[in-house]
Amino acid sequence: MAFLPITAKEIHERGWDEVDFVLVTGDAYVDHPSFGTAIISRVLEDEGMRVAILAQPDWKTSKDFTRFGKPRLGFMVNSGNVDSMVAHYTAAKKRRSDDAYSPGGKAGFRPDRALTVYCKKIREIYGNIPIIVGGLEASLRRFAGYDYWKDTVMPSVMEDCEADLLSFGMGENQTRQIVRRLNNGEPIASLTDIRGTCYMTKKRPTKKSAVYLPSFKEITESKEKYAESCRIELDEQDAVRGKPLIQEQQKGWLVQNPPMMPLTTKELDEIYALPYERTWHPSYDDVGGVPAIQEVEFSITHNRGCFGACNFCSIAFHQGRAVTCRSRESILREANLLTQRPNFKGYIHDLGGPTANFRIPSCEKQKKHGLCPSKKCLAPTPCKALKVDHTEYLSLLRDLRAVPKVKKVFIRSGIRYDYLLLDKDDTFFKELVEHHVSGQLKVAPEHCSAAVLDKMGKPHIEAYKKFAQKYFAINKKIKKEQYLVPYLMSSHPGSTLKDAVELALFLKEQKLRPQQVQDFYPTPGTISTCMFYSGIDPYTMKKVYVPKTKEEKAEQRALLQYFRPENRQAVIAALTKAGRKDLIGNKPECLVAPIAIKQKTFKSKVTTQTTKKHGKRMKR
Repeated sequence: MAFLPITAKEIHERGWDEVDFVLVTGDAYVDHPSFGTAIISRVLEDEGMRVAILAQPDWKTSKDFTRFGKPRLGFMVNSGNVDSMVAHYTAAKKRRSDDAYSPGGKAGFRPDRALTVYCKKIREIYGNIPIIVGGLEASLRRFAGYDYWKDTVMPSVMEDCEADLLSFGMGENQTRQIVRRLNNGEPIASLTDIRGTCYMTKKRPTKKSAVYLPSFKEITESKEKYAESCRIELDEQDAVRGKPLIQEQQKGWLVQNPPMMPLTTKELDEIYALPYERTWHPSYDDVGGVPAIQEVEFSITHNRGCFGACNFCSIAFHQGRAVTCRSRESILREANLLTQRPNFKGYIHDLGGPTANFRIPSCEKQKKHGLCPSKKCLAPTPCKALKVDHTEYLSLLRDLRAVPKVKKVFIRSGIRYDYLLLDKDDTFFKELVEHHVSGQLKVAPEHCSAAVLDKMGKPHIEAYKKFAQKYFAINKKIKKEQYLVPYLMSSHPGSTLKDAVELALFLKEQKLRPQQVQDFYPTPGTISTCMFYSGIDPYTMKKVYVPKTKEEKAEQRALLQYFRPENRQAVIAALTKAGRKDLIGNKPECLVAPIAIKQKTFKSKVTTQTTKKHGKRMKR
């Protein structure tokens, strides 16, 4: 095994006179299957392509982009594992001081809107060379949509970056088809029929069974049209029943082909068997490597897709809701590889994925008809057709625990506790608590208000309460002291100050004192972001309250940490506005004590003199 070349010297050392593809990425080069660049580059290599990696190029000059010469077939471009704007800015739009996907964790190695910047530089240098974009930034911005940082609706990223093709979702099979056809001499303009891809055309297209979305102009002028467009985009994100989608932009028409079929178990096994180095490129050793690998270096991904489909999460729009899994043999092969790593300490940090305990399709119907449009499998209540079975997942965990040199296998990527509760067999629950929790289990109730949870696409809080009760009962029975750490979100669309007060009271009742609270972040491509911008729930077309002012966001966040002295003033202001002054006081049921009014004190004027008799100072 060897890293793919990152310099012209390394290309010549391999005896290559040119490369077939240059893969440009906004991340540092980490050859690990948790990084999209690593997977796609190894797929290219598996297809017999000569590929070079251009990681975090200097976008202000042409030097880095000409490092390998002109590639024979074209450029593949991504902005990294995360949207570049999310990587650079907090939910409060403040510039981050670090970047986990860059050498030494330092920020500043990639531009804002990296995908567009890189593509324009390539066009400037090489003209009409094929450019294929992919990754999260491309996938989630493929349609016209609201941009939080510019606070406006922007056209498809395809129009901005002027790429030839956009590969959305998990792009392995799209990549294989694109590469084979380009290598056979087909022009990039003819590759208009590949599933899981988008392209632009100047003329209004006619495509069989296609759905025409509201145009860029329409969604900028009407928030109702915007909400309608978002709903259709997500509803058609299904490989079985999804139709082609067409949306007029400013300069032409975007055409999206139906999603690529999810990889089969055999295909997933092949992807994870490719020859990854499983670490960062050695050129980063002197600065301490790339921090992002720390969480995944000794973790195993066993599944893809998530039928939980929370409204604020991008997974449903990127990977899709259909769950597919790797085989037992593939997972155990990777586990044995991990045990041979020089810094392996005996701990597998995770056997997970988007949702760790999804191992089977949600129902039989989806195999033939796809997942139901405009419905969720688990929320607000579980579908009657939902299949629940942890048998195989539990068997995998037991197998991993038995691997030589493995001391412990943790589950850290998150479980759906509402799904777990539906399992009539408690065996998995008991073994989860006994063997797979590292002192604390992180779960995501997110809120307690039914109204807010409905907007989030989450189960109601009763499921969390039931889960917590059983969790602590099992811990007590096996004589372990382990904790639950709930993820909570403030200021999600639908959350009023009264809802935030309700959540504060819930936390007090449950004796929970969260140390971290996530403000809702309107990231590209989610239903929650649609609600944030439009003020409309796209599934009901009813108005949604959206907390947007800096002041109210601060107050909602403060209520979730009402116990902190520095939040006292904001909590009092929020309680007053919410009409809950009864919660300001010193009684046990109160959230915060009142701020004492300082009384003015009057002191008599003091003069000082020295007496001749004693030579001492006297005050009077």
